[in-house]
Amino acid sequence: MPSQDMLEKYADLALRTGVNLQDNQYLMINSTIEGAEFTRVIAKKALEMGAKDVHINWSDDELTRMKYEHVDKETLSEVPEWEKDKLTYFAKNGAAILSVRSTDPDLLKGIDAGKVAASQKARSQAMSEFRGYTMNDRIQWSIVSIPIPAWAEKIFPGEDEETAVKKLWDQIFSIVRVDREDPVAAWEEHNQTLIKAREYLNKKQYQKLIYKAPGTDLEVDLPKGHIWKGGPSKTVGEGVRFNPNMPTEEVFTAPHKYGVNGTVSSTKPLNYGGNVIDNFTLTFKEGKVVDFKAEEGEDTLQHLLDTDEGARRLGELALVPHASPISQSGLIFYNTLYDENASCHLALGKAYPNNMQGGSDMNEEELDKAGVNDSLTHVDFMMGSGEINIHGLLEDGTTEPVMQNGSWAISFDD
Repeated sequence: MPSQDMLEKYADLALRTGVNLQDNQYLMINSTIEGAEFTRVIAKKALEMGAKDVHINWSDDELTRMKYEHVDKETLSEVPEWEKDKLTYFAKNGAAILSVRSTDPDLLKGIDAGKVAASQKARSQAMSEFRGYTMNDRIQWSIVSIPIPAWAEKIFPGEDEETAVKKLWDQIFSIVRVDREDPVAAWEEHNQTLIKAREYLNKKQYQKLIYKAPGTDLEVDLPKGHIWKGGPSKTVGEGVRFNPNMPTEEVFTAPHKYGVNGTVSSTKPLNYGGNVIDNFTLTFKEGKVVDFKAEEGEDTLQHLLDTDEGARRLGELALVPHASPISQSGLIFYNTLYDENASCHLALGKAYPNNMQGGSDMNEEELDKAGVNDSLTHVDFMMGSGEINIHGLLEDGTTEPVMQNGSWAISFDD
């Protein structure tokens, strides 16, 4: 493990810049038992900061795999009412939600993909009310990651366990700016860069983005009144600022669910449901995936696309410069939180309603009419590289470069 000082700096950053914990506020932490030591550091610091109480939702990778090996699909699809009630209780009482992710990318390798898909769909249905709190920024929420041996050894094959874990800690501390003298101040500076980018794009209001790269020839319409987000968010009502993802290098918005046409190819592996999907291609027509193929994990991709009708449509497009720290590390993290911030990406499934003007107050029919996708799932996949070129179509019918060879082609100070 890293020094106590570094763990406390990371915990402090997660609480102050991540969820921005307020005095006398509940904190709920989702964590695995392998992250127990760091989770206790967070809990102690939160209580010292004045948290009303700290509640931990523990999970265990080994037990999760055991269940998938021995429990039938029907039972795996049952979600106890108390699990749903627990999450909605804390959300309704204004809790901050912090997830500490540390999972083996190959956790469910070899498990029946149908079992995994059925269980995930059932949980998504059961947690839909709770998800409405996070996807509409009604509460503060954030995600951070810590190493575990299986994940570290996947990233650094050939290294012994201790060396691999240390290398991954070093990478995380660097990427999340914990190694800076004042990580909170470093994040404030970084957030200002992302705020400038999103403000520029919101003024432009491109009608569509046109993507060109090896294996990708795609046009994505943007809904009228779309909103670009990135960096910090603010809660509805109270206006408490927080950072949902740490790290984050993206600015993102909602594509038009019926306005996606062409083909897109992945540039990094996707870890989904404990399995890896790699080297895959999706073909869209009028917003819907009409053809797909994958060199690895095609069954898993099939089940993802079959989650519901909205799973075959896009819910997010995000722009990330190839020069991001994660990309420049040269590593594949097999963890979407990290890999998505190394690369331009898209997401299959549900869109964030607040990526649309007034979207958080719209019902399902109104969101659909506006072009905002709905689904039980939301899965980011990476399709950017140093070879991607993106042009934006303006209202007057002209186009201009947004990204060239993976780098910004626009100045946010214009």
